[in-house]
Amino acid sequence: MKNFPWISKYPLGTPSEIGAYEYSSLVELFEVASNKHSNKTAFENLGGKLTFSQVDELSTHFAAYLQNELGLKKGERIAIQMPNLLQFPIAFIGSLKAGLIVVNTNPLYTPREMEHQFKDAEVSAIVIVSNFAYNLQTIADKVPAKHIIVTDMGDMLGFFKGALVNAVVKYVKKMVPSYSLPNALSFKSVLKKGATLSLAKPKMDIEDIAVLQYTGGTTGISKGAQLSHRNIIAHNQMISSWFKPFMSDDGQDIMITALPLYHIFALTVNGVLMYSSGVRNVLITNPRDIPGFVKELSKYKFTIITGVNTLFNGLLHNQDFQKLDFSKLKGGVGGGMAVQDVVAKKWKEVTKTVLAEGYGLSETSPVLCCNPLNGTEKSGTIGIPMPSTEVAIYDDLGTQLPQGEIGEICARGPQVMRGYWQKDNEGVFYDGGWFKTGDIGYMDPDGFFKIVDRKKDMIKVSGFNVFPNEIENVLAGHPKVLEVAAIGVADQKSGEVIKVFIVKKDQSLTEEEIKKFCHENLTNYKVPKYFVFRTDLPKSNVGKILRRVLKEEDLSKVA
Repeated sequence: MKNFPWISKYPLGTPSEIGAYEYSSLVELFEVASNKHSNKTAFENLGGKLTFSQVDELSTHFAAYLQNELGLKKGERIAIQMPNLLQFPIAFIGSLKAGLIVVNTNPLYTPREMEHQFKDAEVSAIVIVSNFAYNLQTIADKVPAKHIIVTDMGDMLGFFKGALVNAVVKYVKKMVPSYSLPNALSFKSVLKKGATLSLAKPKMDIEDIAVLQYTGGTTGISKGAQLSHRNIIAHNQMISSWFKPFMSDDGQDIMITALPLYHIFALTVNGVLMYSSGVRNVLITNPRDIPGFVKELSKYKFTIITGVNTLFNGLLHNQDFQKLDFSKLKGGVGGGMAVQDVVAKKWKEVTKTVLAEGYGLSETSPVLCCNPLNGTEKSGTIGIPMPSTEVAIYDDLGTQLPQGEIGEICARGPQVMRGYWQKDNEGVFYDGGWFKTGDIGYMDPDGFFKIVDRKKDMIKVSGFNVFPNEIENVLAGHPKVLEVAAIGVADQKSGEVIKVFIVKKDQSLTEEEIKKFCHENLTNYKVPKYFVFRTDLPKSNVGKILRRVLKEEDLSKVA
């Protein structure tokens, strides 16, 4: 399965192999893009804008301060903990310019999770938005960081607008709990002082680690995937060819970035790729506020949007979204979790564009596979491998399986990490550098890959393998179901049985009605035994439904 001749069936203008790396480091990539697109708008957020040249200038000021005032050296780690704000690209690119390794951090982390990640990465500095500084306060004396930089949401919006936004956020919406970090520096003062300093560019190597992307937090102790400059540059070359059908000829593309930039998908696809391509990037700070999100969308004739299934589903159930102007929209790309058939179909009906599903992990920068974006996509699959990427199916004994057989998806390519930070990486790879994804899937007759489910989520019912994705996909097709999650629960007779949690779209839905629907669409052993109606489902920061939390809640009730 090393070579994939079937890729040539899809005339994307994409080579099967990427050539020499375009840049010696991510810093060079950002600098080249800044010079090429200098006067164009790079980022928009909360009514503020930054051009490419402004991002370049401000990130250099940030880097100069880190280097000169804080004395941070190449290879030290800096944590960035904020939602989508104009401050993010400044801090991210500036940290790389200073030669530092960026530790992407979810601002919604609990103090315990923050403490673990900051200690594990041995961070020297932390950049955090004030809304979450109260959590940092509780662990500040337990983590190695000696430098803390705090920013308010409106800091990059200009004096009057910024002051207004900060006042509303703090005093009206009360979104900034009081905190005490006596030695913390303000983001604005860092930029002001940095503007008076010179940056001595550290010597960069393409194999240097650029990002520690923590993953696994929903299944256990999170681990830092070591992503080098080479990993992300190679990934950028792969997806830049792939995204060509979504790019306009007039250079006026607008990307909607609702996924947080601290998520690897948004960081490398929405962040790195769109910056290198000169795309105008609209950052959405709170996509969970669907009405507010749709109101923001109404201001633009956007061309590209990325997200997860729950985000697209939420938008499609908003009446105002269906009235938007989609005349410039080329399509959407879904990742992070399976795109359900009913959502993809509804998206096409409403927007008249494709919602293509892709696949990847934090450990792979992230994209491994994606559906072609030229109209030859195959619904229900994750598409075909990226250029220079090999994907194979393995059994539990480490043997590659033939086409059509179900097993663990494994991959290798230049975008795959070198291993986890300061961890024993035995068992992470098969011989030959094949990374074990932990996802179960197969390759269909047309060469498209399909994910069945996460290996750890598989349910054993009387010896039969049942995958939650299949159950959820079927139930999501019921017209009265908004969201659904399926888990396995212990059963003396069958070993495990299926329990589903449903959020109703129509309150008239009854257990008898949904049970009848299941019997009509699922073989008997796949029909859930328990049905629970809820007002919402637990989700991750990017909107991914957390089956783990449902399992924990269920076990606590049994105990």
